[in-house]
Amino acid sequence: MNVHAEGPPLWTPDELATATGGTLRGAPAVAINGVSIDSRTLAPGDAFFAIKGDNSDGHSYVAAATGRGAGLSIVASERVAELPADAPLLIVEDVLRALEHAGRTARERSGARIVAVTGSVGKTTTKEALLFALGADGPTHASAASYNNHWGVPLSLARLPRGARYGVFELGMNHPGEITPLTAMVRPHIAIITTIEPVHIAQFSGIEAIADAKAEIFSGIEPGGAAVLNRDNPQFARLRAAAKAAGIAKIVGFGEHKGSQARLLSVALQPDGSTATADILGQTISFKVGLPGRHIVQNALAVLAAAKLAGADLCLAALALASLGPPPGRGVRTPLAVKGGQALLIDESYNANPASMRAALDVLGRIPVEGRGRRIAVLGDMLELGEGGETMHRDLAGAVGSSADLVFCAGPLMHALWDALPPNRRGACAPDAAALLPLVADALRAGDVLVVKGSNGSRMGPLARALAERFRANSVPAEG
Repeated sequence: MNVHAEGPPLWTPDELATATGGTLRGAPAVAINGVSIDSRTLAPGDAFFAIKGDNSDGHSYVAAATGRGAGLSIVASERVAELPADAPLLIVEDVLRALEHAGRTARERSGARIVAVTGSVGKTTTKEALLFALGADGPTHASAASYNNHWGVPLSLARLPRGARYGVFELGMNHPGEITPLTAMVRPHIAIITTIEPVHIAQFSGIEAIADAKAEIFSGIEPGGAAVLNRDNPQFARLRAAAKAAGIAKIVGFGEHKGSQARLLSVALQPDGSTATADILGQTISFKVGLPGRHIVQNALAVLAAAKLAGADLCLAALALASLGPPPGRGVRTPLAVKGGQALLIDESYNANPASMRAALDVLGRIPVEGRGRRIAVLGDMLELGEGGETMHRDLAGAVGSSADLVFCAGPLMHALWDALPPNRRGACAPDAAALLPLVADALRAGDVLVVKGSNGSRMGPLARALAERFRANSVPAEG
């Protein structure tokens, strides 16, 4: 994903061979302008890395990649005999290791200022906001979607154009020790930790352990680099200490706390966005954000601080945030054609935890409804919360009570919330999202606004997509 990306080819076959230590066979394309691990989305001339994953093996798709015009397929030496004889190949010992080597080489040759983002919540939206903000100042590359793991990060690095002025990379983790090798590859000049919350806490001894795992990002920061940390989060002091221990002298806090160097001075929250004024490292600036929610404004402070630290024009960065839109599953709004008029679907189905659930409910509560319309929360289980999971679900009752008129619950954990709701707010409760779908569909009426949210494993994404398809705004809903 690039903004204003132009210039020489991304790779030549010889460069990839040198970077990976591989051997070329056949007639590869002269210039490689893309890198892919998915033959279905591969563009002609791309390099196809045939990675073996948990559910599929890329070597099974080399023929398809070649048919789609792959300029080169990077394959394991032990699999060459089963591949098409006419396929242009780069033969390596291990394809994933080769991708990592390519990523490191791209990083080493780049003169871009690099920003890395991690945190329990808000990584992808913050990464997208950085793409807008830095892209207003110069050619900017950012990792696509949520490519933040052991294959997503090197893939994103391997796609880093030579001429990029800025690079933005998202780093994720489910267990301790996962961020250390990722930040060693990315080597950021600036590291942002959006917040620390009880996400994946089942894999950790407590919230402090999550903070320590996120703090691994500091181990890869370039000399003279900076850490941008949430000053309003209870784990700020722990993160600041970890940054200092890693030798980072420039530590910037963001938030409403009076000690923040990127400090929110005022904010007006609207249903479809926000306006704010902030002091960003001594410069007062007013800006608009094209996404709703206080949490979005909070992370915009980190984005603007990072932009200034990276040497970008702060005014251009702030102006660009007005055009920010939601990534898939993170607040995309779709009108639904229901009997008598329209309803509005807000798809927040890309994962959930107590903090992001409350943020989504807060946004729902600020959206005006018309006529007999209601604010409806359609919620699936929040997973990987450990022994406290049932309590964390029950504790959402207060946030629901101030935001939603009607609640639909899917999953065994959400039953704890259902039990805590007053009868007049109960829509329906079902064992899973598939069983909940027809109950939500039957309940919709004109003027309703509904948010759909849950962990990926709770399958709320398919529910949201099914609602969007069933009530497409250009269709005529059935009477009855």
